[in-house]
Order: sequence, then C-alpha cells, then structure tokens
Amino acid sequence: MPSEDEIFDKVRETLVDALGVDDDEVTPAATLIGDLGAESIDFLDIVFRLEKCFDIKIPRGELFPENLAAADSGFVADGKVTPDGIAQLRQKMPHADVDSFARDPQVGKIQDLFTVAMICRFVAARLK
Repeated sequence: MPSEDEIFDKVRETLVDALGVDDDEVTPAATLIGDLGAESIDFLDIVFRLEKCFDIKIPRGELFPENLAAADSGFVADGKVTPDGIAQLRQKMPHADVDSFARDPQVGKIQDLFTVAMICRFVAARLK
C-alpha cells in the first residue's frame, strides 16, 4: 500500500494533468471547483485517471455523488442542507469533511466538500 505522501503525489499529478493547473495549486485543502476550476465534465476525467493511476475501480457516483442537494431531494430547506441531508452526506461521502460543512450547511457551499484531501482519503480507503 502506498504511503499518504505517495497517494497525494499521484493525486496531485492526476489533477494537474486533468485540470491543467500548476503543481503548487494542488494542496490538500484546495477545492476542485473553487480553487482548481474543475467543471462537471472534469469529474468524469478525474475518476478515469484515478482508476488508471491506482489500478482501482470507482463506480459512478461513489467518489463524486450526484444530486446531493437537489431541491426535490427532501434534504434541502431554505437554501440549507437539512440534518437528514447531512446524515445522507456522511453516508455517501465518508471520505469528505462533512463536519466542517455541517457548521454552515448552505447548499452553495456543498462543492467545498470536494477537496484534494477528500480524494486522497477515498483512494487510501479503496486501496486497503
């Protein structure tokens, strides 16, 4: 099993290639959308590249769940993710820092869950 540093290095390389960003922009705290400029189509490319790089299979929606905060999901009220929605996030994204998001669960901030560190934790768990 690769070390945390080895996983981070490979994830960084993957994101540099997929998103066309500089090495120094890819930090553990960097968000894919806000900091690295990823768009929805990039998420598919990232998953594909991670699968190749780490020789793992990532089922659709497992790393990047879809429609988590859809208005019709029942998990959003008044622009915030409800406690039931937070519980759903914890279940679907055990690799994400849901506790930080839960302090201010505005729907607009849900994209902040998608960080480089989250990807590293996901890959490490998948490799175990």
